[in-house]
Amino acid sequence: MNIILYCRVSTDEQADGCSLDMQERYLRAYCDNHHYNIVGEEKPYKEDYSAKHHDLRRPKMKQLYDYCRKHRHEVDKVLFLRWDRFTRNLEFALTYKRKFIDELGIEINAIESPIDFKGTEWSMLLGMYCGAAHTEDEKISRRTKDGIHGTLLKGKCSNKAPRGYVNKRTDKGEPYVDIDEPQARAIRQAFQEVAKGVEAPNCIRRRLCPSIQKDAFYRMLRNVFYIGLIRVPAYKDEKEQIVKGQHQAIIDADTFDKVQDILSGKRKSEPKLSKAIDPDLFLRKYIVCPVCGHSITGATSRGKGGKYKYYNCCHDGKHLRRPADYVNDKFATWVGGLRPNKEVLELYTEVLQDLRGEHKKDVQKEVEALRKEMEKVEALRNGADDRLCEGMLTSEAHKRITERYERQMNELQERIELLQTDTKGLREKIDYSVNIIANLGLFMKDAPVKVKCKLLSSMFPQKIEFDGEKYRTQSYNQVLDLIFQETNKLRGYGEKECVKSEANSHSVPRPRIELGTKL
Repeated sequence: MNIILYCRVSTDEQADGCSLDMQERYLRAYCDNHHYNIVGEEKPYKEDYSAKHHDLRRPKMKQLYDYCRKHRHEVDKVLFLRWDRFTRNLEFALTYKRKFIDELGIEINAIESPIDFKGTEWSMLLGMYCGAAHTEDEKISRRTKDGIHGTLLKGKCSNKAPRGYVNKRTDKGEPYVDIDEPQARAIRQAFQEVAKGVEAPNCIRRRLCPSIQKDAFYRMLRNVFYIGLIRVPAYKDEKEQIVKGQHQAIIDADTFDKVQDILSGKRKSEPKLSKAIDPDLFLRKYIVCPVCGHSITGATSRGKGGKYKYYNCCHDGKHLRRPADYVNDKFATWVGGLRPNKEVLELYTEVLQDLRGEHKKDVQKEVEALRKEMEKVEALRNGADDRLCEGMLTSEAHKRITERYERQMNELQERIELLQTDTKGLREKIDYSVNIIANLGLFMKDAPVKVKCKLLSSMFPQKIEFDGEKYRTQSYNQVLDLIFQETNKLRGYGEKECVKSEANSHSVPRPRIELGTKL
């Protein structure tokens, strides 16, 4: 009788007591006792693949089946040690029974607890053997998942460490995660570049991390592991949670948060000013149609009176088409209607001045430190003069030393002057910013177009709707929101309601702002 032997040990289970060599030894001894002849391309077929998978996913099983199909009249049996070595799934076992026994006429069986497929109880026995193996699989899987969940809750890495880290073991054999500095350095740089918001993340990937695939790169940018945290997935009745990890962070939280905002599209990028912007159509990058939500664009047209410029909905011109002068004047009037709260603006100015004072103190400390350093360098230069007079230095050596000390003193003096100049300019900057806040309407009329665009980008984090008569926006800069407290009257509140609603203004989402052309 011609026999094919099949041995299997799963890569995801312990092989203790059930090694491939041990299975082969038992199977060969069984064949010797029964005077069976072992055949096949491999004697035996040895597999290190999970029994959870069908034959098409198990290379040796597929190879074995292909051999049996080609040599069906030369093979009598396929033997294995136990049914759990062949499969742990009843559905697969029934499939293999049909493929081998029913279609090829080749018996499959275990030498431990063999089944008589000619009898009437084979299906019950097969279900019992496979069911027992499946139950054991479930127990092992549950224990494994419990162990992984417990490991994660302790802030430990339960698997292979992410890029930038490496798995290690202590002298006692306990696993831990350490920083892989060469990789970590590149990852830090990638996070920092993305956080700037200047270059697209994928372009940064191609430039700094070309070996990382796009999807993997974006997953890396989202991974809280890099800021020293561990994400614990939802398990059983516990919700997903994030815990402090036992590893060292390689990215600071601020940089990570900036990256998340950019990836989520929360960060509003400033419009590109590389091309010349038409001063009469500067709003087309910022306003949208309230009917369809599409951007409002602008164009120049010819009429009987010559050329004229207009804004229109880029999706459907019927939604909106207005002369540019009219739209721009309406916008300047709308923005000009934002009257700053006098007390809050004064407080804002005081805060800026306090910051200026603190900055000035810091600058003074740095200047004093630089002057002390200059005194030390000057003392060294004077010492060189003394050594020249005493004959301890030659003229050439004295010249070289003196030139070096003078260069150092000049560099220190330049740093001092730069710091002092920067401090002097802070007051002008404060006055300029306060002037803008108090006269937004004038700036929107008379300022250069690049200044207008920068103001719009900083003021409005979301697009502005224009229906041809009124402007609306969901929100504007939080600092301005505090300064322009008067706009509460224009959010749908009455005079009496405004006072009542102020108490809750910071605890509930702010309603839509709707400003008309008149206050």
